[in-house]
Amino acid sequence: MIQLAVFDMAGTTVNEDNLVYKTLREAINEAGYQFTLDQVLAAGAGQEKLQAIKSVLALEGVQDDALAASIFQKFLVMLDVAYSTQPITEQVNATVLFHKLREQGIKVVMNTGYNRPTAEALIQKIGWRQGVDFDGLVTASDVAQNRPQPDMILRAMQQQGIADGKSVLKVGDSIIDIEEGRNAGCRYSIGITTGAHTYDQLHSAGPDFIIDNLIELLPIVRGEL
Repeated sequence: MIQLAVFDMAGTTVNEDNLVYKTLREAINEAGYQFTLDQVLAAGAGQEKLQAIKSVLALEGVQDDALAASIFQKFLVMLDVAYSTQPITEQVNATVLFHKLREQGIKVVMNTGYNRPTAEALIQKIGWRQGVDFDGLVTASDVAQNRPQPDMILRAMQQQGIADGKSVLKVGDSIIDIEEGRNAGCRYSIGITTGAHTYDQLHSAGPDFIIDNLIELLPIVRGEL
């Protein structure tokens, strides 16, 4: 029986039209590169954002921690501006799904490659309330190891009093989300096509399901599939 559902944010529960990765690309390219958005998505989607920068730079054989840190600081400033001026909404059916899951006694936790201030600012902008719309938040800055390591999901399980990964499902829009769920021993590790990676990219990671809309989780939870 599923007791906990862990959701990625950008591209999964938050609709921001890949704004974070467009901004990441802009910050990296301002340092003298010419990466495409597809390259940034393929290399960095779902990762903690400093690591995402390092992964993108590695496409050009660049391993420079000081450079990556400098780009990361610029990225944070640029993202604050972007999120304050661009429309950010919930993904279709996110709140409806959260409420239906919570009505069934399933805890809802969001996890993200963002740091906590960024994640909390997004949640506030959308208007979600902890204890009303969702039960918890775990961010990249809360744990020692980030995706694909299972630390964020394990932290969410600990916070919600869930001991067995077979009672947990993870949903995300990137390959690394699927790997994270599998590494945490989740009952289901589910890809969704509303964000960074395509159906084929998600399929390559071997998810238990791939969905196109969050509401499609309900029959999975009910054991109808």
